[in-house]
Amino acid sequence: MKLTGSYKLNAKKEDVWKALNDPQILKLCIPGCDSFNKTNDSVFKVSATNQIGPMNATFNGTISLSNIIKNESYTLSGEGQASVGFANGSAEVKLLELNGITNLTYLVNINVGGKIAQLGSRLIDGVAKKMADYFFGRFSDLVDPIKKNVDTIENVEQGRVKELKSNFLNKYIYLITIIIILLLVAIIYFVSR
Repeated sequence: MKLTGSYKLNAKKEDVWKALNDPQILKLCIPGCDSFNKTNDSVFKVSATNQIGPMNATFNGTISLSNIIKNESYTLSGEGQASVGFANGSAEVKLLELNGITNLTYLVNINVGGKIAQLGSRLIDGVAKKMADYFFGRFSDLVDPIKKNVDTIENVEQGRVKELKSNFLNKYIYLITIIIILLLVAIIYFVSR
């Protein structure tokens, strides 16, 4: 599955690039991230825990940077394993600055397998889109917070995305489960008539 998006940031692209390579900022952008450690200039070890339905899944894996053109673009590639399956994917990130405004664009490609894939492609697509939007929205909030004037004295920061808790997948899984149960009840009712 492929996902695309873009954000306009009121920051120089050199500053955005520096943030894109900062492990502490990247860690804050991943929901449920427990650790995000740099092993060398282009490889990171990552661990993230998220609740998927009734079970907690801890994904351990690596994220690597490739196709690096300093202050312009790179490709983030990652893979993770958990007891409920695996996920891998990549994100092509590009920066273009015009008049002090940096346009960050991304193209994400994600694959999943194992028990996670059995949840259905529609659910997985929705969750993947939400995670990609969250990652880049949170990144944008950290690099260029939106300021809203309350009065002439103070500014209030407003986020592009709400911070996701590790159990954000619950509502999707419970909704699908309820729909399946209702469909089964309806089928049994009409078959037994």
